[in-house]
Amino acid sequence: MASTVLRPPDANPWLAQVARIDAVQREAAGINTYALTLEDGTFADRYRFQPGQFNMLYEPGCGESAISISSDPADPRHLLHTVRMTGNVTSALARRQPGQTIGLRGPFGSSWPVDACRGCDVIMACGGVGLPPVRPMIYHIIKHRQDFERVILLYGARTPGDLLFTGEYPEWQQADIEVDTTVDIGESDWTGKIGVVPVLFYRLRLDPRKTRILTCGPEIMIRFVIFEALARKVRREHIYLSMERNMQCAVGLCGHCQLGPAFVCKDGPVFTYRQMEPYLHVEEM
Repeated sequence: MASTVLRPPDANPWLAQVARIDAVQREAAGINTYALTLEDGTFADRYRFQPGQFNMLYEPGCGESAISISSDPADPRHLLHTVRMTGNVTSALARRQPGQTIGLRGPFGSSWPVDACRGCDVIMACGGVGLPPVRPMIYHIIKHRQDFERVILLYGARTPGDLLFTGEYPEWQQADIEVDTTVDIGESDWTGKIGVVPVLFYRLRLDPRKTRILTCGPEIMIRFVIFEALARKVRREHIYLSMERNMQCAVGLCGHCQLGPAFVCKDGPVFTYRQMEPYLHVEEM
């Protein structure tokens, strides 16, 4: 099971904290990473998050959006959020410059199953902006590499230019994390793999008894990752998926993120496949 929600002691989930934008890093077309620092020193000292959790980023006069944290959990005073420009709030955020401030609530949500992955092979399969929610788990594994067996990242994007954090791959590989990438459309100088992320499973030899699958990305990709995992006899409760694309208000009030009896923002975004199986097969859900 995913771990419980972690939030700073006595934090009011409705109260937005002021966060200063320290830097903006362009990752790909329409995707930026924002480095944020909480201006309230007392709150910043208490702030902690776990891999897979998210914050609500608030643009005054515009609204707020649920964004996964993409930075190192061991360094909670320097928060990174990798944002794709898709709507009013994220478009407004894209116009922000270093030195300006926004609102921040959080952290919210369940996290990747760190404890359940110890002593196991860990396969992280993600596509597009599904990598940022997985990135904190990668940082955690690097710092505690002795706690895990084989670690593999399977990552794909539409084009080579859409692959995120490529400058970090050598560091991850140096930490004994296998990094295998693919793209839907190769460019003239692309010498890597072409195809969808589940195809990367074909070469893998898995021990289903000690394999844990973590996946995040487009829903169609998640479905096929699950299919490949089940075909290799990985247990349903050992397949973890982040439904972070469905998050809305973070407190289960608006109801937009309801999946069956669960609210993604309150009960997720990380679920086991066994929890989500009845709902992933419902058409258009």
